[in-house]
Amino acid sequence: MKKHLVIVESPSKSKTIEKYLGKDYRVVSSKGHVCDLATSGKEGLGIDVEHDFEPKYKISKEKKEVVKELKEYASKAQDIYLASDPDREGEAIAWHLARVLDLNIEDNNRIVFHEITKPAILEAMKEPRQIDMDLVKSQETRRMLDRIIGFKLSKLLQNKIQSKSAGRVQSVALKLIVDRENEIKAFKQEEYWTIHAKCKKQNKAFEADLVKVVGKKPKIKNEEEAKALLERCNGEYVVSSISKKQKKKQPKLPFTTSTMQQEASTKLGFGAKKTMSVAQKMYEGIDLGGNMEGLITYMRSDSTRLSDIFVSDAKEFITNTYGKEYVGHVHQKNGKNTQDAHEAIRPTNINRTPESIKDHLTNDQYRLYSLIYARTLASLMKDAVYDVTSIKITNNDLEFSASGQTMTFDGYYKVYSKYEKQSDALLPTLEENEVLKNVTPISKQHFTEPPARYTEAKLIKDLEEKSIGRPSTYATIIDTLQKRGYASLDKASETSKTKVFFPSEQGILTNEKLQQYFSSVINVEYTADMEKTLDEIAEGNEDSISYMHKFYDKFAPLVEDAYEKMPKKELERVGRTCPECGGELVYRNGRFGKFISCINFPTCRYTENNEDQLPEEAKEEKICPNCGAKMVIKKGRYGQFWACSNYPECKTIESLKKKAKPEPTGEMCPECGHELVRRKSRFGTTFIGCSNYPKCHYIKKEPKKKEEEK
Repeated sequence: MKKHLVIVESPSKSKTIEKYLGKDYRVVSSKGHVCDLATSGKEGLGIDVEHDFEPKYKISKEKKEVVKELKEYASKAQDIYLASDPDREGEAIAWHLARVLDLNIEDNNRIVFHEITKPAILEAMKEPRQIDMDLVKSQETRRMLDRIIGFKLSKLLQNKIQSKSAGRVQSVALKLIVDRENEIKAFKQEEYWTIHAKCKKQNKAFEADLVKVVGKKPKIKNEEEAKALLERCNGEYVVSSISKKQKKKQPKLPFTTSTMQQEASTKLGFGAKKTMSVAQKMYEGIDLGGNMEGLITYMRSDSTRLSDIFVSDAKEFITNTYGKEYVGHVHQKNGKNTQDAHEAIRPTNINRTPESIKDHLTNDQYRLYSLIYARTLASLMKDAVYDVTSIKITNNDLEFSASGQTMTFDGYYKVYSKYEKQSDALLPTLEENEVLKNVTPISKQHFTEPPARYTEAKLIKDLEEKSIGRPSTYATIIDTLQKRGYASLDKASETSKTKVFFPSEQGILTNEKLQQYFSSVINVEYTADMEKTLDEIAEGNEDSISYMHKFYDKFAPLVEDAYEKMPKKELERVGRTCPECGGELVYRNGRFGKFISCINFPTCRYTENNEDQLPEEAKEEKICPNCGAKMVIKKGRYGQFWACSNYPECKTIESLKKKAKPEPTGEMCPECGHELVRRKSRFGTTFIGCSNYPKCHYIKKEPKKKEEEK
């Protein structure tokens, strides 16, 4: 008997879904896209621009065997269902599969599901539909735009300034990073001061801020003005008013792709790429002791919507676990460009708590699942409630203000306090017209600060708010910027753990040239409008061919003008010849800065390190202790290191810097009596530990230097 054939995208899904559907079904994987635009034809675009932008598709080289297998399965199948992911890319994959397998696109052979659970899969099988050609056209248009912009700009920049690539969204993201760097460079620091009253009553200290001088907000520019105001603080400090009110704090909405990436970055230290990888695995299925289960819904979503069934189950869980008083309301707020094709990112089963499945998860999976679980549950719980007390204190014609709050009902904090810190700020008991006896006026000096460089989370947030690209692509964009050597993600300072984007020289040059010649296309507004048009094509409200003509008529002349007017940056000569082919050695820009290469690249692939950028330890020749080959400097995620040039045959690596010897302190360990020594941690901080480590694990913090010693 012939079986029903179901084709999914990912191999890891197939076994789980096949188990749910039973013995009459065979579930196989396409392993992603099977077709892509060809690289043949005029300019290698794979698009016939002159004939209404007709795309030329080909089966990807690495997918030929996959397609062969799928055709074999299809020939033996009773019927075929296309179950690729529930988004534009998934719809396009279904269409390409229909084409290569000679299926009728008007048949109801497309099924979609948003979570990999038995009820969801069985329900999807009951409601097959036709392939949505509007979604397909939208994806196709996006792919053609990316190909035309990427190919033409990348070729131009490679020819003119040796930059590796440019892209529709990538180049706008780079612009944001470079613009922020320019803002920082142009920033001029300004001094300002604030005045405060340090108060104490009933052994409870609090601080009130000067908010008005003769009824107006004070602007204190320098120390002289601050001193003058302090001299006016010579009257009685009288509590002139006390107001009490209740404040509520609402829980945040369930996760979208973007907000999940942001929170995972700030709360877990995960990069966008890592977050999506971990989420993908949990969506596709985790082995929970012999049963493969999808733990979360589809992780590419821009909707905050939750299904009625899930909401009902979650409210019951909250009632049973925490009490009826903790059950809140459903909040939903989708952005202007939200597709709302599926739900928010949530657990597939609210009764499957993180602790109950911890033993089946990796540490990363457990941490991300816990965050998703807590965020979803919190979104359906009551607001946190605070009693807020605000006081005004007058001194002559000066007015000070202070406030305190006490949480009276924890609400959603019951489950989300781990990720969203809160603390009470208490005031002593005060009465109106009370004269405060223990008050000391003080002044504080401040300086305005430049705008902060982009963290990964902030860049993702800005891209989403400005409607640049789609959240599902942000991880790839950020990764590409780093791989191309346009920007690096490094610590904000030596003492900071926060990583921020620094544009490289090549990144700044690339942005400069793009803005000089393509500012009307590579900008926030135009790219956001492009995304809006793609949404309209998906909804059937915009013709894709008309839009492609409109875009190309604007873009093509800009490319021609740039080829004519953009000056070519000559490669800087080293002044030596290549030891392998005799060609000139030149400097090139790579991911980790300048390096030396043969001018005859790619015919000759000789490279060497740029000694000007190497630390002193790396400037002497070093021989591999295992095979005798020359050691070279490589750069990884934790910095530079020695590596054998004979890699991969020899995989010898060594630390670049010699480990600093522990420095004796003259103190003795209180636990074992051995000498205490000063060491450096892997994060660069100094601490004091026992010289008898690892037998003795005694450590203490490095004491702060006294003021006179600084």
